[in-house]
Amino acid sequence: MFILNTTQSSYHLLLIKFFTNTSMTTPLSFLLIIAISLLLFSKPSLTIFVSINCGSSRSFIDENNIKWVGDDDYIKNGVSQQVYLGSSPLSTLRYFPTRKKNCYSIKVPKGEKVLARASFYYGNYDNKLSPPIFDLQFDGNYWASVNTSSYYYVNYEAVYVTKGNFTSICVAQTKPKQFPLISSLEVRSLDPTMYSHVDSNHALILQWRYAFGGNKTIRYPDDIFDRIWTPAYGILLSEVKSEETSFDISTSEDHPPQDALQNAVVSSSTSEYIQFINRLPQEELPIYINAYFSEVMESAFGKRSIQMYIDNKPFSSPIVPPLGSVKEVYITNITASANTTFILQASDTSTFPPLLNALEVYTISDAFNVGTNSKDVEGLLQLQLAFEVLVDWSGDPCLPYPYNWDWIQCTSDSKPRVIALYLSGYELQGTLPDFSSMTSLETIDLHNNTIEGPILDFLGLLPNLKTLNLSYNRFNGSIPASLVNNKNIEIDTTNNCLLGMKCQPLKDSRSNQPPPPQFNSGDDPNIIGGFVGNGSVKNNKLLILFLVATQTLLPMIFLKFI
Repeated sequence: MFILNTTQSSYHLLLIKFFTNTSMTTPLSFLLIIAISLLLFSKPSLTIFVSINCGSSRSFIDENNIKWVGDDDYIKNGVSQQVYLGSSPLSTLRYFPTRKKNCYSIKVPKGEKVLARASFYYGNYDNKLSPPIFDLQFDGNYWASVNTSSYYYVNYEAVYVTKGNFTSICVAQTKPKQFPLISSLEVRSLDPTMYSHVDSNHALILQWRYAFGGNKTIRYPDDIFDRIWTPAYGILLSEVKSEETSFDISTSEDHPPQDALQNAVVSSSTSEYIQFINRLPQEELPIYINAYFSEVMESAFGKRSIQMYIDNKPFSSPIVPPLGSVKEVYITNITASANTTFILQASDTSTFPPLLNALEVYTISDAFNVGTNSKDVEGLLQLQLAFEVLVDWSGDPCLPYPYNWDWIQCTSDSKPRVIALYLSGYELQGTLPDFSSMTSLETIDLHNNTIEGPILDFLGLLPNLKTLNLSYNRFNGSIPASLVNNKNIEIDTTNNCLLGMKCQPLKDSRSNQPPPPQFNSGDDPNIIGGFVGNGSVKNNKLLILFLVATQTLLPMIFLKFI
């Protein structure tokens, strides 16, 4: 459709000019030069800048000076696979033949505005010429349906505000024998003032982002937030290069890179207009559009005036592109579809034709899910702390429906409750924790494990419990009165070490069970180690607590146990 050129940053020009006009005779001058140099060359401190090469164990730095790391510290489940004819980070992938959903959890500050980008390259890794279709999710919310291709990579990008201290990006199987996969995952912090015309309970889902008139893709380091600006051109439009060499982008709240303003497309006369080629879906959706305008000719400064029309109705007042800076026009609070028309036309007073430098088009997501009930999250946290094999499950336990963790069952409410635990044969070892906060439980199946210690009294007090299977474990002591006297609960305690029972070896029936989940590789207890490498997590008892409590967007639990 539409294109861009990459040039060196104007910081270099500014610094050279300063050197040629500053006396070097005094220490004060020297210190002033150093201070200005640091100001000009330093990048804003971005809290999160994570680049994960999925399916790989190695790190590397790419041609854009972006450091990529393998995904071993982020996920254990799934299978790593080499992809032939792919280039890093698309030369490997991780696919997931097990579980409803599989999640990467990345440490972030609570309330951080982030850009998340997930990329997928099938590359016929399985020699089946059958690229899968599956769902992409973030923080318990639907993001997109991923339709992979045999020959091309696809990526999906979202801008949102995190609700907790972790953000979880998940892929979920939606079709039989079509296993989700992922090639790379990137999360970047944004300035909190960016994309501010949508509330924090919705995400912006990128449809396209273009820089017009040039011929190179723009991203980091030219865009410090690592947005990817695709080069684009106009049909029957001219590509023009700006006469300016530096731009003041402080006038734009969304900080477009200077390189995106170096070029533009322009119509040939004031009687001809620019019309966006609309690739929005057929159904009406709420949209968010940023259009960027910067004058390319000194002779046209103040004489070019542009009127925007949406479905042939004027939108906003006429736009006069500034010289050496940028005018940003945002469009929100409207719905649009593939049938909506967007036109730029010279206003009645303009003596120059319309132009356009850059454009971003997003759809706005539905309101975020509120998350699984906090009482159940607290109980699941206790189970994960007690049994390490359960820690590898991350993301929201129940949402989005019906993609709950494999060993639980949830209601379909907007704020779901957990009603069943199916943990038979998961090789649970240790003592049973107190998860009495899970008051909606109707079924608890813990048979065929190696759980020791007493049967806790709270089990008989769960108000909705109907079935409790504790057989083939190592429970000792006596059955509590709360269970003995509760005639509403069907209980099985056979083959344990309770009073009056002969403590026999467990039957080796686990060989017929599906393999239990594995704990993350490299997850040795290391309290001092803490978080390593751009937000990855070393699991230990303390950090397990951080992971589970915060990834479910429930900071009150995090505070309670820390």
